[in-house]
Amino acid sequence: MAEAIVVSGGVRVPAHALTVRAVRASGPGGQNVNKVATKVDLRVDLSAIEGLSEAARARLLTLVAPRLDADGRLVVTSQVTRNQSRNLDDAREKIRRLVAAALTRPRARVASTAPASAAQRRLTTKRYRATLKQSRGRPATDD
Repeated sequence: MAEAIVVSGGVRVPAHALTVRAVRASGPGGQNVNKVATKVDLRVDLSAIEGLSEAARARLLTLVAPRLDADGRLVVTSQVTRNQSRNLDDAREKIRRLVAAALTRPRARVASTAPASAAQRRLTTKRYRATLKQSRGRPATDD
């Protein structure tokens, strides 16, 4: 059984919320890749994470939406090394980083106005382009 993942002081992913499965990895590894299950498939029940506020839980759901399985669990895989225990550590670290990212509130966007010089530049460019296009027409005839 896997042990709990401590994200911060009051936030942790309990051991009962984690499901670990080892499967055969793809990629380099020679004959070893066909024999040994080194890739780790770690699933997390998001509703069991302790210490998350409702706002942080909503941010986490938005953040991990593409990684959810049919049961609504977060799926994280790791096959960076040829060692199952190191891949498990890597997958656990990925989960810790995802939950930690959901804990930080995004900064509020402060609406700003464009400087007057930008508006002046835009109008000057518009006048220049207008005269340029005007000069492309047929020359005026003097009758």
